[in-house]
Amino acid sequence: MTSGATWIDPPEGVGRVVTAMITPFTAAGELDIDGAGKLAEHLISTGSDTVLVNGTTGESPTLHDDEPWRLLRAVKETVGDRGTVMVGTGANDTVKTVAATARAAEEGADAVLVVTPYYNRPSQGGLLRHFREVAAATSLPVVLYDIPSRTGREIELPTLLELARVPNIVGVKDATNDVGKAADLLAAVRDIDPMFSLWSGADEVNLPLLAVGGCGVVSVSAHLVGPEIAAMIAAFGTDPARARDLHHACLPVHRALFAEPSPAPLKGALNALGHPAGPVRGPLVDATEDTVAAVLAALGPIEAAR
Repeated sequence: MTSGATWIDPPEGVGRVVTAMITPFTAAGELDIDGAGKLAEHLISTGSDTVLVNGTTGESPTLHDDEPWRLLRAVKETVGDRGTVMVGTGANDTVKTVAATARAAEEGADAVLVVTPYYNRPSQGGLLRHFREVAAATSLPVVLYDIPSRTGREIELPTLLELARVPNIVGVKDATNDVGKAADLLAAVRDIDPMFSLWSGADEVNLPLLAVGGCGVVSVSAHLVGPEIAAMIAAFGTDPARARDLHHACLPVHRALFAEPSPAPLKGALNALGHPAGPVRGPLVDATEDTVAAVLAALGPIEAAR
């Protein structure tokens, strides 16, 4: 795991640099298991501590039947003892989420990521019950995923503080773009569980969230700039100016990857660079040539500086 001098270590099973891995597909749209292993090798060798499979960057809504578990097993075999593997188990159905979370340990996952139930827009009481039932289904570390722009429901601060009392809910992936809320959470949660952790869930605010007490990142961009993100986190505690410079250097990549619905721009760039990726599954469509070119142009100065 990437070491840090001035903040708490992340919980067992989850590192500081977590990459939300795309799911490679063949040209025909089938799961590319060999490609998944190769891509996981690339991630672990370029700075990732943890590989997240079956997240939304991995097009989890379009994975069906046994695909998430086949993917998990392939990535776990590749990663071995060089890192950990997290699996997304969240859905907008509590029963389905509980079942997937219970299965995750059997399939070899080291931790689970559980997104806020989407579309249903449950009350905060509904969120409390949902996440408590899910956490009770496993002994694995559970990381909440707060992304109201996609789910339609924020996990409010009082709810997060209540959930921090659940022993195996170890933290939250914060994709709210609300640095003030993250700071309030991390200040208040120390009296409840000083080990409760927060990971940036939006690459553009990686450094700001570290600055208010975040322990790491769950990154999309780390597919392309993993060494720079790992170096930024490593430098943060002792050389904040270098951390800032690395964060600024990566910003054009962070932004270019979301010029069209993710993960289409990332998959296009990975294909162009010779990594396994393939197409996206519907309802997404592959990124335009101009968007892929923009990602590669943003990456160019970083590659030249390596």
